[in-house]
Amino acid sequence: MRSVFRGSIVAIVTPFNQDGSIDFDSLEQLVEWHIESGTNGILPCGTTGESPTLSHEEHDLVVDSVIKFVNKRIPVLAGAGSNSTSEALRLTKHAEDAGASGALVITPYYNKPTQAGLKAHFTKIASETNIPIVIYNVPGRTGISIAPETVAELAELKNIVAIKEASGSLDQASSILTKCNIDLLSGDDSLTVPLMSIGGCGIVSVVANIVPGKMAALTKAMMKGNLPAAEQLHRELYPLCKAMFIETNPVPVKTALSLMGKIEEVFRLPMVPISDTNKEIVKKAIETIGLI
Repeated sequence: MRSVFRGSIVAIVTPFNQDGSIDFDSLEQLVEWHIESGTNGILPCGTTGESPTLSHEEHDLVVDSVIKFVNKRIPVLAGAGSNSTSEALRLTKHAEDAGASGALVITPYYNKPTQAGLKAHFTKIASETNIPIVIYNVPGRTGISIAPETVAELAELKNIVAIKEASGSLDQASSILTKCNIDLLSGDDSLTVPLMSIGGCGIVSVVANIVPGKMAALTKAMMKGNLPAAEQLHRELYPLCKAMFIETNPVPVKTALSLMGKIEEVFRLPMVPISDTNKEIVKKAIETIGLI
């Protein structure tokens, strides 16, 4: 089984109304904008979608809604991770039943399982579903990193098709690609070009939330071997990539979207609005690139 996830896959934000409820109208408008702009896939209910503060019912509803809005025009990679294997399995089964193209399953956070525990976690989920699964490695968020050797063992399972690699290590990515046949997606916007240059096939992107066309163009240039065009876009977008992580994601990118008039500037606790100083930095970054 091969992955359909290539190019620029946006880790889409979850817009909220002023009362804190989910703004499905804005979510639908964002989906349409992404498809029109050339985004290659959409990930609902990732960290950028504030999945930790969504109830399971809301999580399911956001996944269902994005699948409905997309209407099979591009792949949908549903966030389905948890630090409880049984919960992650339920979310993955829901993604499968809802018609998602794949499920993104994070390494269990806080528990800090051993490599044997990580292998058992993903093996159970993969063995009890048929949906393509993308492993998500982000040790900065979870406190644990999946070893390339473990990835290689898991890649032998028919429906584990890709890994979103957000360790920030080119050595880690190179080791994975050397040890097994698995698609590798960058989990860091600023490392998209380096990771694709060593064999990665795209990016699960935060910055694509605000520059969907440019991120799609960057990954397309890399896939076509047009390094000069990709380098130019990388340098143009690099300051924006850094600005979008000046505070914890997704606060800066939702702030940028609100300044662009796309969504309300509303977060769920414990996320709070960006500081005034950093808001000016975000505003300047998006002004510089012509977004407002």
